[in-house]
Amino acid sequence: MPKSRATEHQINPLFVNRWSPRNFSGENIDDATLLQFFEAARWAPSSYNSQPWRFIYAKNNSEQWATFLNLLSNFNQSWAKTASALVIILAKTSFIPPGKTEAIHTGSHAFDAGAAWGNLALQATYDGWFAHAIGGYDKTKAREVLAIPEDYQLEAAVAIGKQKAIASLPEDSQATEQASSRLPLAQLVAENTFNF
Repeated sequence: MPKSRATEHQINPLFVNRWSPRNFSGENIDDATLLQFFEAARWAPSSYNSQPWRFIYAKNNSEQWATFLNLLSNFNQSWAKTASALVIILAKTSFIPPGKTEAIHTGSHAFDAGAAWGNLALQATYDGWFAHAIGGYDKTKAREVLAIPEDYQLEAAVAIGKQKAIASLPEDSQATEQASSRLPLAQLVAENTFNF
């Protein structure tokens, strides 16, 4: 368990061992490993089992790598360039409910895609990899260059890779490259009414 993390209740160590480093080793990831992460994401729960999540990816050293990397902000490019894969997570904003013939808007698409992302991140951690979600990327450009239809919402980019030793980072970066803590449970959970 990362030293900055302590749980208030007993949970599976996988949850506290998952975190989002920025120092990746740049090693190749094989298709079977990457597809295993997407397989875990596929089994997330969703409203009406609509499964709105979609994943578009490129692996480092592939023909499309530069296209994906250039979608990120300059800061995110600076560290994500040594990831093994970059993923864009989408959520389909409409679906056809069971027994109906017309598509309707779903208010839970982002929530459901977030559940799928959580599964992906936990499976990566379980397998000794790390997945770092990224909000700083150009969604307009991504929609254009990846030919994403308008009825899909762009949720996040994700860098996946093996962590490089922290000691290999510049000294001023080492202090920030560690797992973060969490707010106390009492600040996040209330019984009966909103009383935070």
